[in-house]
Amino acid sequence: MLKNVKIKKMDTKTLKRILFKRGFLSFRKSTIKKQSSLENLYKISFSSLLIISFFYILPTSYNFVSKAFKPNLEIQNSSNKQMTQTLEGNVLIEKEESNITDQDLVYQELYGEVTEEDSLETGVRLKASVLYQLFKDTNYNLSDVRVDKIAKPVEIGKLPYELKEIENVSKRKELFIQIVLPLILEENNKILLDRKKLFAILNKNNSSSTDDAWLKKKFKQYGVSKQDISTLKRRMDIIPTSLAIAQAAKETGWGTSRFALEGNALFGQWTYSDKGIKPASADKGTTHKVMMFNVLKSSVRAYFRNLNTHKSYQEMRYIRAIQRDNLGKLDSLELVDHLDKYAETGKEYTVILKKIIKQNNLTDFDDVKILPSSEAEKNLI
Repeated sequence: MLKNVKIKKMDTKTLKRILFKRGFLSFRKSTIKKQSSLENLYKISFSSLLIISFFYILPTSYNFVSKAFKPNLEIQNSSNKQMTQTLEGNVLIEKEESNITDQDLVYQELYGEVTEEDSLETGVRLKASVLYQLFKDTNYNLSDVRVDKIAKPVEIGKLPYELKEIENVSKRKELFIQIVLPLILEENNKILLDRKKLFAILNKNNSSSTDDAWLKKKFKQYGVSKQDISTLKRRMDIIPTSLAIAQAAKETGWGTSRFALEGNALFGQWTYSDKGIKPASADKGTTHKVMMFNVLKSSVRAYFRNLNTHKSYQEMRYIRAIQRDNLGKLDSLELVDHLDKYAETGKEYTVILKKIIKQNNLTDFDDVKILPSSEAEKNLI
């Protein structure tokens, strides 16, 4: 027991000072420790918020990236046989290309307006002598066309039977070209007008309901079921005039074949329905026929739709798009190389087409314009 010890009364402040000197208390460390705890709390809270936000926006980001980098879709037509069946109004189911998912494609959307318009046409077959006089009266001759690059909008519905009786090969070829040239140019004009409208819509900040309806219609016409603009731009393009003339000449023997004269078929498209002409040289057991049209322009339109949508000509369409980007104009002699699937003879077929183009100087017609029949077409000249 302690005796006679005086305990000096001290306040709290003095006590803390003594304890601090002896190392039992540190105001600074306590303060730092307290601040450190608060900082850790803030860091944990902020990290938690970041993690929650990340998982919240992850699904949306994934969908955006998936759509942004989705590969362009190209609709497949597996064969000439399938293409011609569509013109009978049949519905076929096709598969997308190797890395694309399955999808259903209503082919009537591709060729519906072709068959519908053709059913309303009757056409008049004029004699060769009448055509010669008509072209003379309208000052329509190929020599002027090659120089002036302007063709008259003369629409002939059917080929004259006398075409095969013209012994002079040059005259027969010239008459054939005079007949099919305006039809090809007119179809190209329609495509160019559509293409011009497409790019005008794409350049708008906001499209109208009318624009959206038009786009929806064109997606169907060109078989673009996923509304892929890139695919539509590749498909909605012209066929070089020289290439179209060469194929028509090859498929019809310059307009002298039975299919051309009786069925207005310029491009040898097949059908498996009752409406068609059975080839005399068809193998036994085959059921295909060559498709018939009421007028020549329907055959031209179906041919354009075929090349612009059929899987077999997808490579041709890609090369055409590259030519557009790099050259600004199309090279038919290069595009011909990618039409080997058009005929069973393959590469031999493309060699023949090149010879027809070169020997007849058909590239002279590639930059020919047709006199406009409407205000809209005036801007295309």
